[in-house]
Amino acid sequence: MPVTCRTIIDAIDQLAPRHLAESWDNVGLLVGCPEQMITKILVTLDVTPELAVRAGREGVNMIVAHHPLIFQALTSIRTDLPLGKTLACLLKADIALVAAHTNLDAAADGVSDILAGRLGLAKLRPLAGQGENLLKLVVFVPESHAEQVRTAIIGAGAGHIGNYSHCTFQTAGTGTFLPLEGTSPFSGQPGKLEYAPEFRLETILPEAISRKVIAAMLQAHPYEEVAYDLYPLNNQIVTAGLGRVGELAQPLPLSALISKVKAGLHLEHVRVAGDGARMMKVIAVCGGAGGSLISRASAVGADVLVTGDVKYHEAQEACQLGLAIIDAGHFATERPVVDGIVTYLKDCAARGGWAVTVDADTLSKDIFHIE
Repeated sequence: MPVTCRTIIDAIDQLAPRHLAESWDNVGLLVGCPEQMITKILVTLDVTPELAVRAGREGVNMIVAHHPLIFQALTSIRTDLPLGKTLACLLKADIALVAAHTNLDAAADGVSDILAGRLGLAKLRPLAGQGENLLKLVVFVPESHAEQVRTAIIGAGAGHIGNYSHCTFQTAGTGTFLPLEGTSPFSGQPGKLEYAPEFRLETILPEAISRKVIAAMLQAHPYEEVAYDLYPLNNQIVTAGLGRVGELAQPLPLSALISKVKAGLHLEHVRVAGDGARMMKVIAVCGGAGGSLISRASAVGADVLVTGDVKYHEAQEACQLGLAIIDAGHFATERPVVDGIVTYLKDCAARGGWAVTVDADTLSKDIFHIE
């Protein structure tokens, strides 16, 4: 069936929730209308004038990009300059543009998780974790519909504790209510006090998805008026964050790890700071520019940080902290996520019956090359 831009945006938000984005970032729908129909999607790291022209020529009507084309408020749109020319191409061809940037960096199964997978790392955890506020949901539900309501709230994302899902607790009891005039109660009669066997069903959820969970619960619940409570909790859960820390199955010398990085990212050259003979076991990774995470990588006991765009003095600091650096470049450390998004959207299309094709941008190259 045809699919709207909004539906695809909702799917991207499931993969990379917008609340994970940094405050300075600009993510979500940057060009286009949420209700326009989408039939062909192109996934890319960057939106350039050349890519916009090519997309229009090939019938693309949505681009999903990692790097936002628009970062700051526009005071003019000059079509003789790259940004204005690109925007003009997108608007003329009616191409929607969606960006998933630092939210995709931080998300599970995002940039750094995919990079870590290319290197064969296990026991992954965020390098710089982001805590999410938790809520406890308590809902009172008739015994006959307990499983239906439980399934709905779990399906909406509630009930995760660490590596465990479907975490709920229920206790049996008796609910009382008196349906007033004009009501249509699930059980009992208007004007008569009802004693109903019910379960108190409770679970936890991140505050960011509370509206979605409540909506799913209300839709699944049989009562006209649903009794439920939301309690704020002091504890937080770390589900996402910038970078990843993982471990190799067997320690490798830095020189061998360099070869592994080159093979995993299809590179001929990388920049390295560190002793090639030193053994590497705990590996930190950050797609894009991860120099700001050097101190953090050292603090969590990493032997090496694999990232891009490391500055001279950042590399000096790393070596002084005993942390090796493999700078594989901004483009190469982020490019694998393009294929990850394509696979994810194709899976969404198959499950949702979307009449849409999804392709990866295979023509864009790293702006830098070695002479």
